[in-house]
Amino acid sequence: MKNNKKMFFLTETLLAVMVIAVAFIMVRERNGKEQDKISVIIQDSEDTQWAAFQYGLKMAAEDMDVRMFIVSTGSTLTAEEEKSLIEREIDNGADAIIVQPVPGSEEMLWKMGNRVPVMLIGNAASEEGEESLLPVVGPDNYALGAVLAEELLKDYNGNLSGKTLGIFSKTGDSRASIERRRGFTDAMEHTDASISWSAAAPFSEEGEALLDSQPAVDLVIALDDNSLTMAGEYAAANNLHGALVYGIGNSTEAVYYLDTGIVGCLVVPDEFNVGYQSLKEAAESLTHYLHKMQDRTVSYNVIRRDNLFSRENQEIIFTMSQ
Repeated sequence: MKNNKKMFFLTETLLAVMVIAVAFIMVRERNGKEQDKISVIIQDSEDTQWAAFQYGLKMAAEDMDVRMFIVSTGSTLTAEEEKSLIEREIDNGADAIIVQPVPGSEEMLWKMGNRVPVMLIGNAASEEGEESLLPVVGPDNYALGAVLAEELLKDYNGNLSGKTLGIFSKTGDSRASIERRRGFTDAMEHTDASISWSAAAPFSEEGEALLDSQPAVDLVIALDDNSLTMAGEYAAANNLHGALVYGIGNSTEAVYYLDTGIVGCLVVPDEFNVGYQSLKEAAESLTHYLHKMQDRTVSYNVIRRDNLFSRENQEIIFTMSQ
């Protein structure tokens, strides 16, 4: 008799859970016309370096049938400012957040992830060598730095004897910048390259003064799009003392400097897919309740002046101009 009562109780409990689940799904479907909202927070949101990324976001938002909102930000962003923006977006109805982490934001972002799904783009919020507490969509930053070094060495047949190099980054304390610099210098370790200086501006500050104050070198290595376009601008005005620029970039300005011969080689991370995959992962976490957002590593392309107009590269440049 006791076993029968226990079985009856378990059956009733299971049926009650199923009824609640079905009711929840029916309510969800009834309200299905109201799209989920995903807010995106990046530094200097109007900068052209984000064109391909934002195009990817828009395409994914259409495919996933969600509302996507890009928060307007200035040229610098601190961890405290980022926290305020995220809180404001959650208060304004954001169901998920896509964010470019700033240095020192890891614990804050992890706490925000307990309120809504949070997807990082570009790099993790953790310290170098530590695993990220949140999923990340972006390129392999170490590989970007290494391939940039490899392309430079190709152009000089592996012999950089007598050549001086300067390394420049406008996001110097970000994990992405640190890993790119490490990838580049590791690849140069057993060569005769002479690195004269390495200038890095903190993530939340401008880097123009740093570039102004550096001694003349033969080659400037730019580790991010803003660094590359600034170096290109300086070179165009003859303020780099004839230095050739090699770098990582993803804007039409970066391509322009490559086309005019100021930049010798451009390594381009697939920012379109950073946007598309990050929004797709965030949207799926909202529509599929058991879906756990995953890290996604996007590819990169090496673009040179002589292959600028290949079909593949023209497709990449198209995403930068949207």
